[in-house]
Amino acid sequence: MSPHLMELSASTLVLYPSSHSEESKKENGVLAFESNFPQMKGEMPKEFFWPSGDLIKATEEELKEPLVDLGIMKNGDEKAIANAVELVRHACLKHGFFQVINHGVNPDLIDAAYHEIDTLFKLPMSKKIIAKRKPGALSGYSGAHADRFSSKLPWKETFSFLFHHQGFSNSQIGDYFESVLGQDLQHTGRVYEEYCEAMKELCSVIMELLGISLGVDDLHYQRFFEDGVSIMRCNYYPPCNSANHTFGTGPHTDPTSLTILHQDQVGGLEVFVDNKWRAVRPRSEAFVVNIGDTFMALSNGRYKSCLHRAVVNTLRERRSMAYFVCPREDKVVKPPEILTSKNEERKYPDFTWSNLREFTQNHYRADAATLQSFLEWQRSSNSSNF
Repeated sequence: MSPHLMELSASTLVLYPSSHSEESKKENGVLAFESNFPQMKGEMPKEFFWPSGDLIKATEEELKEPLVDLGIMKNGDEKAIANAVELVRHACLKHGFFQVINHGVNPDLIDAAYHEIDTLFKLPMSKKIIAKRKPGALSGYSGAHADRFSSKLPWKETFSFLFHHQGFSNSQIGDYFESVLGQDLQHTGRVYEEYCEAMKELCSVIMELLGISLGVDDLHYQRFFEDGVSIMRCNYYPPCNSANHTFGTGPHTDPTSLTILHQDQVGGLEVFVDNKWRAVRPRSEAFVVNIGDTFMALSNGRYKSCLHRAVVNTLRERRSMAYFVCPREDKVVKPPEILTSKNEERKYPDFTWSNLREFTQNHYRADAATLQSFLEWQRSSNSSNF
């Protein structure tokens, strides 16, 4: 039986079964986008349609998030640092979102990383399938997350891989790319190795700023994440002729600790603030930073995990690069004592990142209530063991 094929504007939805049996078509097929087929008329597959209640449009007013100048962290200007701290504190208390400029990441490296996004997603589908993400895993290729879900699919392709903060060779990502995609992608791996090293350094500065803003030891969060394993994800959002009926990424908070994202100039990222969706203006010179569920727990609920989504464009493709900061898997997630010692109750019980990760990979689709749902699941699981 031939694969299901339907042309959608400049992009084509293709289901490639890994074998010819009906069972494997159902369980092992990879849903992906391909643009090398003649255009055909057709409607968007029903798997990509989202409920009208989720499709509330953003207001015309853009989000007025703070632009935090990180250059001041190097020159030691105490007054400027105090001002930056206040900007971060206010944003994190309100919606968990800000952008950073003068971050020290080489613009040429950012451009090179975008070039490799094009390299990755223009690979033949046969290559992408070889690299597809396995059930429960974090690394690999995914087309519309159809390996995990069967409805409300996001209109995107992703390629994810892990980055160990310490204890691994300086070719860990290059080795991974070579192992799943062959020697032709060695250069791509080296570019992302350098990019992730830059993200690790940038994260260290941001963590120091967050620590100061919460009134804890400046280095507390740096030390907490120094032996972590973060997730790097390249996102590709093809044009969609039914953009008003789907999302590139549905509304959710990130279960990870911190997300450092660079987006191209097409736009599409939106944040939920004051009961309204507001668009985030793309800034080529800035990185987006948003608080995730794990850091919300590490701040004892003071800082808000950012509720966000990504819309797609009818005519233009969009690309972004997300670096999800995570602690070591077995590390216990709990706030520093100073945040709970002044008659302030613990908002969340202890948990490990590995348990939260396992919950979101195998039991739950991330949304606006991921952390609360996880804690209920954890309590239920613990009680069932007695």
